[in-house]
Amino acid sequence: MNIPAAINTTSVLLYALLSTIYKSAQVLHSRPTRCTPASTKVVDPEWRPDVDVIVPCFNENPATLRACLTSIAKQEYAGVLNVYVIDDGSSNRDALGAVYRDYEEDPRFNFILLPKNVGKRKAQIAAIRSSYGELILNVDSDTTLAHDVVKNLVLKMRDRSIGAAMGQLTASNRKQSWLTRLIDMEYWLACNEERAAQGRFGAVMCCCGPCAIYRRSALLRLLDKYETQFFRGKQSDFGEDRHLTILMLTAGYRTEYVPNAIAATVVPDKLIPYLRQQLRWARSTYRDTLLSLRLLPHLNGFLTLDTLAQNVGSLLLAISVISGLAQFVMTATIPWPACITIASMTFVRSTVAAIRARQLRFFGFSAHTLINLFLLLPVKAYALCTLGNSDWLSRGEALNSSHDKSVYPSSESPEKYTAGETHSTSRSEITGNKCLPSTCVTSGNEYYTE
Repeated sequence: MNIPAAINTTSVLLYALLSTIYKSAQVLHSRPTRCTPASTKVVDPEWRPDVDVIVPCFNENPATLRACLTSIAKQEYAGVLNVYVIDDGSSNRDALGAVYRDYEEDPRFNFILLPKNVGKRKAQIAAIRSSYGELILNVDSDTTLAHDVVKNLVLKMRDRSIGAAMGQLTASNRKQSWLTRLIDMEYWLACNEERAAQGRFGAVMCCCGPCAIYRRSALLRLLDKYETQFFRGKQSDFGEDRHLTILMLTAGYRTEYVPNAIAATVVPDKLIPYLRQQLRWARSTYRDTLLSLRLLPHLNGFLTLDTLAQNVGSLLLAISVISGLAQFVMTATIPWPACITIASMTFVRSTVAAIRARQLRFFGFSAHTLINLFLLLPVKAYALCTLGNSDWLSRGEALNSSHDKSVYPSSESPEKYTAGETHSTSRSEITGNKCLPSTCVTSGNEYYTE
């Protein structure tokens, strides 16, 4: 046997062994339980805390944003609900203004209009410091919530040991293309296998940004660290959801997954935007994996297996692909053992997912293996080599029409508003008219900063 063939066979067998152990444990731990272990930190069952919903918005499609805000307005929650929409210097603010005016008579809605783009993380912090609710729910502007999301997330947060929790994500544009169908299945697996298994031990490693709720008292303790994340001397502006989750775990809080809090988000419908998104996520994952390593000794052993399998598994698979290609080039032979092993594992995983989800479409998820092998693995390798790069990578032109398709926002300088400019809206119900620590002009529910 030649050297490439030996390396290929060894690496793929090691990958198969590690993956089989990991996926079996993951499926076992992600199975729903009939009862939840009793906690001494559960508050009154009738607890109805004030909830602040924060919606950062930059160059969003007006129709998409309207759907998002409508779903929030229709939440069936008995407690106090306030909504803070942060326009992060959108260049299509005139078009978005029509959406804002739809909610000017609703006292729950408040708008923070930043004069220039400062990034999602700082936009979130602007709203956090301008609000007062006991719980803070972050919702992406391209996400729509089921009617009971807030209620179900609040039920989970009754346990005071929990600092953050996330809902189940689906693709709202699932039927748009073959890629969106695959991503929707990928989300199902990520939520109902990976996050559900991590949640069994109170350690979801990333409470995803489209729908994640936080306890304000815990968040305020971590806000300075969250705002000033640096990597290799450069400020990090993406991966805010994963970093904040790791900070919560580091501070001793539990992080949980709530499968019945369902949120639908817009996903990339074309391959290039999808790969850019995956590159950004891969950089964030690798950066925060380094931070999370010190946590592992204090967590259940499954979390160590989870971290090991996701990182070492990708490395073994990459070695298998490279050595397989080398074998083909050098000997003109196909590495059939590796091909059969990977195909068999793909079939088993798709079958298990189809049975658990009770949907035959998951057999089609087998096609994702080819994307993973020949596109995502190179993207992850490039991410490792460029960890110091903090470019967002997915910002395109703003949308001014509700009939346009969703795109990725642009990094161009947004239009600035002059000091003292106001627009008519309903009266603000915010206690104390809190604002950013800069000159501020308020008019109704809108906030303008110089």
